[in-house]
Amino acid sequence: METQREKTHTCGTICLKYLLFLFNILFWLAGGVVLAVGVWTLVEKSDYISLLNSSFYSVSAYILIAAGVIVIMTGIIGCCATLKEMKSLLIVYLILLLCIFLLEIIAGVLAYITYQHLDEELRQNLTGTMQQKYQQTGQESITEAVDKLQQEFKCCGSHNSSDWTDSVWIQSGRTERLVPDSCCKTPSELCGIRDHPSNIYKVEGGCIKKLEEFILSQLYILSAVGIGIAFLQLVGMMFTCCLYRSLEEDPY
Repeated sequence: METQREKTHTCGTICLKYLLFLFNILFWLAGGVVLAVGVWTLVEKSDYISLLNSSFYSVSAYILIAAGVIVIMTGIIGCCATLKEMKSLLIVYLILLLCIFLLEIIAGVLAYITYQHLDEELRQNLTGTMQQKYQQTGQESITEAVDKLQQEFKCCGSHNSSDWTDSVWIQSGRTERLVPDSCCKTPSELCGIRDHPSNIYKVEGGCIKKLEEFILSQLYILSAVGIGIAFLQLVGMMFTCCLYRSLEEDPY
């Protein structure tokens, strides 16, 4: 009877070890995805940072990178703890999972609050930035960011193309253009001298709305990734507790 119970415990422990090991592989991959999203956000979309007075965009990217590294390291610790059956390391692993889980909740709340502030700031500042700094000396990064924004999101001006009428660049008389060339559906030198809807993005809407939609879609992606990782963590914590208890009960 005792031998049969020992075999059952041993079989249960082995199953838990493999389940937890599989979880850690998935957790490690999830960390890699988070890290990749953070790097992609920083590298591919960093031009838009110069259009915002807030550092939220760049900070969020660095937080994602840091979170990805932490998740990957935690997954490695979990694999070591599982394979070597080290109860002390399992406790460390469980604490790390719990800490990351709590940080995700806090980060989610802060992201929602900050987005509301960022949305208001975007509406207040983007028009002024585009009208006052575009094509001005020393503001090359702003000019490049605006051109990229208008081409990538197929928009012209902050609210609409008429916003460019009040820009310092247009009013200075240094150009024949009515809008920047980046407003054109097919950009070419001096294509901005004609602001007809067939030539520029005049009826597609302003860039504020497009940028808001982009930032909101990013938050949705981050939320989905966060929820997925949080679910994995709950499963991992359950497996970790079961394995720890099983190791205490097993006689070997």
